[in-house]
Amino acid sequence: MYVFETISIMFNIFLDLVLLIKGERPHAFIPIKLVNIILWEFLILFGLNTIGIIFAKTLFKKILEIVTLSFSYLIFIIFRNITKPKPH
Repeated sequence: MYVFETISIMFNIFLDLVLLIKGERPHAFIPIKLVNIILWEFLILFGLNTIGIIFAKTLFKKILEIVTLSFSYLIFIIFRNITKPKPH
């Protein structure tokens, strides 16, 4: 149980770091193209997780569906805003 929680926390920290790099907060030490690929993978992962949770039998898992669906939507919003030019 602790192993899965530790892996989950590490994934969340990694996602936070990637989102900070995407938002140009820290100096990007990895190329932005790699950041976009990683975010697409997270979008697909959260989407598949949401689909899997739809078939869950417990109420707790169904509540988690809202969380993963919101993560997917927020990452999609980040990608949608890429096409809009930033004002200087």
